[in-house]
Amino acid sequence: MRNQTYFSLAELNEAIRVFRKHLNEDRPIRRLGVTRRQLLEELDRPELKPLPTERYVFAQWHVCRVAPDYHIEVDKHYYSVPYQLARTEVDVRLTARTVEVFFKGKRVAAHLRNSANRKYTTLPEHMASSHRRFANWTVDRIHQAAALIGQNTSTLCELILENKPHPEQGFRACLGIIRLAKSFGDRRLEAAAARALEIGAYTYRSVKSILDNNLDRHPRSESESSEDPIIHSNIRGRRYYN
Repeated sequence: MRNQTYFSLAELNEAIRVFRKHLNEDRPIRRLGVTRRQLLEELDRPELKPLPTERYVFAQWHVCRVAPDYHIEVDKHYYSVPYQLARTEVDVRLTARTVEVFFKGKRVAAHLRNSANRKYTTLPEHMASSHRRFANWTVDRIHQAAALIGQNTSTLCELILENKPHPEQGFRACLGIIRLAKSFGDRRLEAAAARALEIGAYTYRSVKSILDNNLDRHPRSESESSEDPIIHSNIRGRRYYN
C-alpha cells in the first residue's frame, strides 16, 4: 500500500479491507501452517460469549437523600421517586440521557435526563393519591390563576409558594384559596387575601376562616394593625433573586 495514492478515507479503508482479508484468511502463519482465521474459529470462537444486545453506556453512580416532597436533586434538577421513599437514601445511576433510581438494589424510578435548572420532573404514579389532582399545575399557572382574581390573591399565593422548601409543597393551599372564589366571589376573596396579608396568615385555613366569619367585610381597627409586619407586592422574597 505504500506505493499507492488514495484520495479519500473511503478509498483507503476499502484497500485496507482487501489486504486485511488476505493477511487473516489467505496467508498461513509460517511456524503453524494455518491462517489466523482458522485459529480464531478453532480456538477463540468456542470460548467467546455473545455480544451484548445493547451498546455499552458510560454511567456514574451517586447516593442521594430523597427530600420530603419525594424528589431527588441531580445537577440542579428535581426528579420524583415513589412517595413512600421520602427521607430515605437511594442509589442513582446517571447516563447522558437517563436518571435511574435504585432502592436496596431494585430500580424504583427512571427518567429522561433534564437540563432545566430548579425545575421538576414528576411521574403521577410516584405521587400520593391526594397529590395527583395537582399534577397538571405549575407555579406559573397558579400565578396566572391568582392574578385573574386580583393583586392581593396573587401576592398571597406568591408568599405561600415562597415560604416552602419547594414551591410544589404550597400547591394545595394556593389551589384551595383560588377555588374559594367560586363560593365567595372574586371581590370577597380579594378582601380576605388583603386581610391575610396584613396579619401574616399565609394559609388556606386562615383565608377560609376570614371569609366564613365575614371578617373581610369589616375593616381592622387601628390597635389590631399597629404592630403588623409590612407586606407589599414590591417587597420581594428570596425566590425573586434565585
